[in-house]
Amino acid sequence: MILVDSTVWIDFFKGAESIFRRKLHQLIEEEEGICLTAINLTEILQGIMSDTEFERTRRYLLLFPLFYARSLDTYIHAAKIYRTCRRSGNTVRKTVDCLIAAIAIENNLTLLHNDRDFDKVTACTKLKVFQF
Repeated sequence: MILVDSTVWIDFFKGAESIFRRKLHQLIEEEEGICLTAINLTEILQGIMSDTEFERTRRYLLLFPLFYARSLDTYIHAAKIYRTCRRSGNTVRKTVDCLIAAIAIENNLTLLHNDRDFDKVTACTKLKVFQF
């Protein structure tokens, strides 16, 4: 299953001309197994100004499977990811990205993203990322 990060969903909803938006569109059309985390849901929805657009987007995103932190261990795993990356000289800018990565790793998901922090995490962990 492919975990689609907020960076890709935001491009998708804006209609941005990016390879990431085009790939997500293709995956949806081909009914590939895509999902998101509850954290991604929050990140996407918090940026929507219109109440109508917020509700429409919320309903659409809830059609896809959501993954959550399994337990406190997921948060500890995220901290370990951050520490491992920092030790190797690849400091991750956002803690939330370490948490998303931990959820992806724990659930054997492949991450489709457009965020350089995940490139840093991939270099230091077993995070699987979508390859074009």
